Amino acid sequence: QVQLVESGGGLVQAGGSLRPSCAAPRRSFSDDPMGWFRQAPGNEREFVAAITFTWSGGKTYYADSVKGRFTISRDDAKNTVYLQMNSLKPEGTAVYYCAAKVVVGPNPKADSWGQGAQVTVSS
Repeated sequence: QVQLVESGGGLVQAGGSLRPSCAAPRRSFSDDPMGWFRQAPGNEREFVAAITFTWSGGKTYYADSVKGRFTISRDDAKNTVYLQMNSLKPEGTAVYYCAAKVVVGPNPKADSWGQGAQVTVSS
């Protein structure tokens, strides 16, 4: 498994922006598809976004609920993945988890998880 460390969560008003990041301090994840999931109180963890490894084109995938507002990107030189979140909505309040070795599809899943970053969107 890959150790992942998130940062950059916080409190923001509706319509605002945040950019959490995820670093892998102990190994390169340049060959791994990376992604973000989130879990709101009382809900199951859900897929948010994913990005394939750079040499395959860095293709991105998004949940319908965040398309056009969120952007996932990666900087393999820094072993870091970012999630730019714009036009945030109160229903976006959740713990956001970075994930490695993400498999997208009808039931997205991942092999490694970070500790989570709290994002709270006030109305």
